[in-house]
Amino acid sequence: MLFLDEAGFYLLPAAVRTYAPLGQTPILHETLSRDHRSLIGAITPKGQVYVRGQARAFRSADVVGFLKQLQRQIGTKLLVVWDGAPIHYGEVKSFLAQGAATDIHIERLPGYAPDVNPIEGVWQYLKQVELKNVCCHDLDELRHELGKAIARLRQKPHVINGCIRQVGCYS
Repeated sequence: MLFLDEAGFYLLPAAVRTYAPLGQTPILHETLSRDHRSLIGAITPKGQVYVRGQARAFRSADVVGFLKQLQRQIGTKLLVVWDGAPIHYGEVKSFLAQGAATDIHIERLPGYAPDVNPIEGVWQYLKQVELKNVCCHDLDELRHELGKAIARLRQKPHVINGCIRQVGCYS
């Protein structure tokens, strides 16, 4: 079973409360830009995380590429649970109709319901914990920081399991 979703990470930091010496307010020097890195990811109840990133928004063909990557990496039949975003159709439907449907079963979540998709908790964890107050000046630096944050997350399967337990879809 895999919970799948996409997220965008911007150069602007997630400013969160932090400690500082008395009277020395921390100052974040950020780059004001709409540049972002798009991620698509999947998590498993075993606490595994699979992620692919790119410098532009994901399209249907990119989702198909990610599903193929998951098939290669996991190597078994996949039950994929995701939201009803429009990019999950078109080429994805064609891909499933061409034979992948025997190895991939798709279950849609109701409408736009981020509160029932556990990977939303993973995205929030990355933004609010692993990348809190991190200021990136360009997309290369953001890609590097995201890579380090995801590597740290992979060492914490209990965080992923906590996201899954929080939505109550797996015990």
